[in-house]
Amino acid sequence: MSASVRPYPFLSLRTLYIALFLASGFSGLIYESIWSHYLKLFLGHAAFAQTLVLVIFMGGMALGAYLAGRFSRRVTNLLLVYGIAEGLIGLMAIGFHGLFLGMTNLAFDLLIPAIASPQLAEWVKWGLGAVLILPQSVLLGATFPLMSAGILRRYPGGQGQTLAVLYFANSLGAAIGVLFNGFFLLQWVGLPGAVLTAGLLNVVIALLVWGLSRGEAFPEKTLPAPAVRIAAPRFLLGIAAGTGAASFMYEIAWIRMLSFVLGSSTHAFELMLSAFILGLALGGWWIRKRIDRLSDPLRFLALVQLIMGGLAAATLLFYGQLFHLMAAILDGLRTTETGYLLFNLASYGLCLLIMLPATLCAGMTLPLITQALLERTRSERAIGEVYAYNTLGSILGVLAAVHLVMPLLGVKALVLAGSLLDAALGVALLGNGRQLGARASRWVLGGAAATLTAAALLPLDPHKMASGVFRHGRLFSPETHRIVYQQDGKTATASIRDALNEAGKRTSRSLATNGKPDAAMTSLAEVSSAAPHPQPSPDESTMVLLAALPLAIQPDIARIANIGIGSGLTAHVALTAPSVERVETIEIEPVMTQGARLFGARVANTFADPRSRIVHADAKTFFAQRQDRYDLIISEPSNPWVSGVASLYTDEFYARVRERLGPRGLFAQWLHLYEITPELIASIYKALAANFNGIDLYQISIGDVLFVACREALCPEPTGSVFEFPALAAELAYVGVASQADLLARRLARRPELEAFFGTFAIAKNSDYFPLVDLGAGKARYLNREALGLRQLTLLPVPLDEWKNPALGQPLTESPFFASAARFISSSLRKRICV
Repeated sequence: MSASVRPYPFLSLRTLYIALFLASGFSGLIYESIWSHYLKLFLGHAAFAQTLVLVIFMGGMALGAYLAGRFSRRVTNLLLVYGIAEGLIGLMAIGFHGLFLGMTNLAFDLLIPAIASPQLAEWVKWGLGAVLILPQSVLLGATFPLMSAGILRRYPGGQGQTLAVLYFANSLGAAIGVLFNGFFLLQWVGLPGAVLTAGLLNVVIALLVWGLSRGEAFPEKTLPAPAVRIAAPRFLLGIAAGTGAASFMYEIAWIRMLSFVLGSSTHAFELMLSAFILGLALGGWWIRKRIDRLSDPLRFLALVQLIMGGLAAATLLFYGQLFHLMAAILDGLRTTETGYLLFNLASYGLCLLIMLPATLCAGMTLPLITQALLERTRSERAIGEVYAYNTLGSILGVLAAVHLVMPLLGVKALVLAGSLLDAALGVALLGNGRQLGARASRWVLGGAAATLTAAALLPLDPHKMASGVFRHGRLFSPETHRIVYQQDGKTATASIRDALNEAGKRTSRSLATNGKPDAAMTSLAEVSSAAPHPQPSPDESTMVLLAALPLAIQPDIARIANIGIGSGLTAHVALTAPSVERVETIEIEPVMTQGARLFGARVANTFADPRSRIVHADAKTFFAQRQDRYDLIISEPSNPWVSGVASLYTDEFYARVRERLGPRGLFAQWLHLYEITPELIASIYKALAANFNGIDLYQISIGDVLFVACREALCPEPTGSVFEFPALAAELAYVGVASQADLLARRLARRPELEAFFGTFAIAKNSDYFPLVDLGAGKARYLNREALGLRQLTLLPVPLDEWKNPALGQPLTESPFFASAARFISSSLRKRICV
């Protein structure tokens, strides 16, 4: 071992500092996760808003790192300053929730309503968002250069090892923090408790560092001149920015790719992020004992860049095998609590298979570049500068990935773009050192080029990506399905697939988001009473009744807002009513709208009727910024286990929706009964009940229900008016609804019965700040839980004369999508057990 490289005793003051820095990384990732969640509630979940959150957070960190590097030389006790920064972060976190509530209420209640220009309103929101997290982000960015330089001053010698170990510790803490926050902390204390916990942890870190470092004075020392020629500082800073950009391209691309394998739940994203950060940490750990021994660190960095580019491209070559591995995992696991734990562990393993090889290399780059720049400049300001440029490069990588490469060229091109960038950086480093012709360099360069070429030529399998293997462990093939559309968008990938029979003929067409089906139809032709059609799909019953039932309840509905385009059928059916003057469909992802057009004549009104308007926006932001009033708001987003979607089932969102309804307006909330528990539905119901007086529950398909909410104590009953319009009557007849009695029979319960039933569940209402549904829905999906018992609410032991369902005793139309207790009672027993 070189004399300049000192091992770390297990129990020493230096080890304690490193442990504290690990804890700092732990709390830092909690902040990133929680602040992102808070700001998305304020700014929206659209791709631009999500990018803005990252830009504010990472831009602040870059500024903090740069400032810390610039001014650290004036301070003799950097560790004490580091402790002060940690303390300020903690104090700001402790007051964050109250500040957020005050600022957002100010924005939505006073500022935004007073601003006529929508663009100016957006600028105001972005400015307030920056005020909320920018100061803490600047302080967070300062912590790495402050701690690193402080440790280097206090314990000189082996500076490369010190930098690598600190990078490892901070990143390892972050990888653990992601998982602990997502799987445990949020479940226990919600968003306010999580940010408070992280704040208290930072205060404890600050107090410990203050106690350990007060009274010390270690001025900056001039480092020895380098033994070998080192590249110019600006060149090295450019390399730091470039490798940061490439790494974020990989992260965004791999998360999208893995969503097809693991699903798009919040917990799946947390596993992916943790795996990515763990790879960075392990890269720092691997290089720690080697970095100070390198005779030519830039040549080694060049080879690392080339290898990283090749390994990243190689993920495209074996990506298809992950689908088979997931199918095998699901085949071998049971749908139990233990099975769910093993599923998450196995999912984490799949994330590491994709991410670990390249991220190991990425984890070496920052210590290597920092070490090289320290030797070149002989000033500790290099630590802050490298960190700042690396973070700025990451911001550019995010912007390029989300808003340019992904939507224009697709996820595969995004991986290749990152690979090419890393390879180009490696070539630039070799060229700078005049070592392009070295034998080892030629072999590595050739291997990277060959891998990139193979990855570019091998297409990704659209059938596997559209199969949703994470749900049932099955894979599509060209014999069973035909992929007619697949497009990567900024927030999701949409695909349209046709199911084929043995003769190769289409039996149905469905739309999927990241492999998860969102709408399916058997007929793509216009529905009329005269033309024969195949039996409709359950989804068609759901989408038709989502529009028709509220129109039957309130026949004079004129203005409708529809959340989520799906196949476009709900808006199409709503537009068959002559009373409807306008239907605004709010869809966050434009590629979903493009895909929906492929359902053709079946959804023609949505795209051709002049009364129809499609708005590509986040629903929360849309309603927050609009002052319009609607007679009906329909909410049919994706399943609430999909990350971000559960925020459309919260108390706060329903309050915003209520404000946008007219005095007699209706709110129609779709919900599924499969892959969910009665407890989670109870949480959603309680959120609804906190904002609406009247609530009725209808069964609209075998596995789907509809909550209809209104301001009155009891919502009006469905009338037969919808059957007076031929086009609307034909749509209803197609799904087995031909009379007012059919509509009434589908009502399962009203507010009094719902209160009695859901009041038995000891669960709070779903909230933005206590996201019970978001945290629990993914597990319910894996365990294949169901709440089909809600269809039996009409069997509650109450006297017959108190039920008062006019459908009792009336003839009902046969329908494969309706087998409720109300139907059973009305057609068979026509009696109840009395209490």
